[in-house]
Amino acid sequence: MKGILFALVLSSAAVFSANASLEAKHWPASDKAKQFVQDSIVIGMLASPYGTGWTESSQLHTYFQEARDAGITGHEMTLAAASHNWDELRRQHHAFKQAMAEDPENYIFVRTNRDIEMAHLKGKTAVIWNSQTATILEEDLSRMAILKDMGIASMILAYNDRFRTGTGSLAAYNGKDDGLTGWGRAVIDEMVKYGIILDLSHTGKQTAMDAMDHMDERYPNTPYIFSHSLPAGLYANEKNKSPRGCYRNISDEEALRVVKSGGYVAPTFTEWMVDGIWPDNLSPKQAADMIDYYVKLVGEDHVAIATDDMFSVELVVAFAKKNASMYADGGYMIDAFNNGADDSAPLARILAAITDDLWSRGYTNAQLAKIYGGNKMRVYQQVWENAPKGKWDDEYQERIKLRKELMEKYATR
Repeated sequence: MKGILFALVLSSAAVFSANASLEAKHWPASDKAKQFVQDSIVIGMLASPYGTGWTESSQLHTYFQEARDAGITGHEMTLAAASHNWDELRRQHHAFKQAMAEDPENYIFVRTNRDIEMAHLKGKTAVIWNSQTATILEEDLSRMAILKDMGIASMILAYNDRFRTGTGSLAAYNGKDDGLTGWGRAVIDEMVKYGIILDLSHTGKQTAMDAMDHMDERYPNTPYIFSHSLPAGLYANEKNKSPRGCYRNISDEEALRVVKSGGYVAPTFTEWMVDGIWPDNLSPKQAADMIDYYVKLVGEDHVAIATDDMFSVELVVAFAKKNASMYADGGYMIDAFNNGADDSAPLARILAAITDDLWSRGYTNAQLAKIYGGNKMRVYQQVWENAPKGKWDDEYQERIKLRKELMEKYATR
């Protein structure tokens, strides 16, 4: 129980300080790269539930205004994680909606790709809800329909520990991966029925492989994803690598499976998961290394980005150090924090610099457009809108161009 409780605390990172994410470093970048980010659809991922990620509406608005100013189109936002229940999910959802209602002109709640396109055109924040746990169902599959109505876009089956659906990554790290359960299969079936994306980040390898087998056998045209998972293989030859590695990072075998489904894998720029390297400030090069590793492994059509931004982790670090025995990871996380890995890299402050780095490696604008947002939108279209399986063909760029021309035309009348 203690393990689950602490997993819950860490899942949403830390209490958002009064200087929300302002301690994160601004990385220098070229004006050309900054403009490219502004011009592109960029979709990240955010792990900061109310109460443990932010407590005041002003903190939320400050963070998203900086993201808008930098050209970040939208964010997959975590409402629930670990052992959160139905009531907590509703509380989180209400808190976000209430805060955003104070500034309604700046937020668009996403149901289709057209909502994301409109957020990009109008300089608003596209809000895409995510749940990092299936415990919110509380053994009631009929709630999946309600989740869809709430706008939940994706869901993780098992976060860190052992649950009725299967085993999370921390339990698997300790040799207790029981695999996907019958209930887990039933949950997946309901997710597919209602167009909610299966997310396998934080899931034990056997459970994840079982879930992918189930999807491939029953729903071969439906993609699944790893929404925020670092590549363990990137760090295999690092001298500083922890002997046991970070339990949240995934194997090449797992990442390669997304190709068959048409899904994607997105690395997170959260420092303590950077396997044994643990930078004080994760650099654009390190972030670009993650992206480049995945592109070379699974191809440019199956890679996305997600900082898993935690704003400020100050209180989580203090809690973790005080209660280290509650997290059975062989001291990995505490060692990471002791070595300075106590922050994450908000897209607004690092993505333009990552762009410069990837350009220097030969990446084209078309490739980056896929990685920054296009691949996610292709998956969204397939799962949310039952679009045929196929490669993203840049049609959305034409729609954006047309809508922009129409908006400019009517603005002059």
